[in-house]
Amino acid sequence: RRGAQALHFVRAAPPPGARVLLSLDWERRFDHMQQHSGQHLITAIADQMFGFKTTSWELGRQRSVIELDTPTMTAEQVEALERSVNEKIRERIPVTVRELAADDPEVETVRSRGLPDDHAGPVRVVSIEGIDDNMCCGTHVSNLSDLQVIKLLGTEKGKKNKTNLVFLAGNRVLKSIEQSHSTEKALTSLLKNGPGEHVEAVKRLQSSVKLLQKNNLNLLRDLAVLIARDFKSKPGQSELFVLHRKEGDSEFMNIIANEIGTEETLLFLTVGDEKEAGLFLLAGPVEAVEKLGPRVAELLEGKGAGKRGRFQGKATKMSRRGEVQSLLQDFISHQRPEA
Repeated sequence: RRGAQALHFVRAAPPPGARVLLSLDWERRFDHMQQHSGQHLITAIADQMFGFKTTSWELGRQRSVIELDTPTMTAEQVEALERSVNEKIRERIPVTVRELAADDPEVETVRSRGLPDDHAGPVRVVSIEGIDDNMCCGTHVSNLSDLQVIKLLGTEKGKKNKTNLVFLAGNRVLKSIEQSHSTEKALTSLLKNGPGEHVEAVKRLQSSVKLLQKNNLNLLRDLAVLIARDFKSKPGQSELFVLHRKEGDSEFMNIIANEIGTEETLLFLTVGDEKEAGLFLLAGPVEAVEKLGPRVAELLEGKGAGKRGRFQGKATKMSRRGEVQSLLQDFISHQRPEA
């Protein structure tokens, strides 16, 4: 908008005098009309019932949000508000648009956040008969029955002691129900029980997963100890110990390092995907680790940090572990004559 003119943006400039065809996405337009008129209705009723003023609102792609000037809103208030707005929809109340002169005294009586500084021409007022008169330039339904239904999804904490009220209007409610029903059917098939038992079934699965994770962690710890002891039991221990295991975590690597000891042995341990991302640990003599750690992270295209003979971090290129191993072997080979 530029003053009183509505500007349309096109991909290429048409020649002067050319006839153009304007195509309207009616599904999108009607959706916006339902959400916008729904917002006017919710705003007016929230003010009438509780004195909650609307300070702003957002028409989102999936859901819309009204910012109310109140620090809290109870579940009972949300329920009462939803019941009231849907009663108004069932009453089939007309929604009308009229234009007033900018200097018309009635302009001062309608709900408004004020006119833009560059406003020109008449003032547009959208009225919900007997409920609300609001200065607005948006598109609206012609009757509240066109809203079909409004569903308030609850509240979220807003900024500066305000509350965000989340809502759906019209076809968005139907789409939400359809999506929820599809999800319900899928869960019924997966969980092998009815919708009323889904929550309990998921809780049982979560408990089982936690138990399995705990058992798996204990097994990994035991395996780390066994790996370290096996290495130490072999005669003529190598100065370099390299190990990769897809299943594992930082604790797994640190247990191995603790069990082997890093005063004389240089350890390069990795866990995760063999070719993609993962975790790494370089442990050994303090001076060697301080020198090699950043270079190892660089080769693995990752980041890390270290102290007291350990350098660990995340890697994005685990496929380059072989290059790291060659680097460490070369380092050890060059250190031997000095020893």
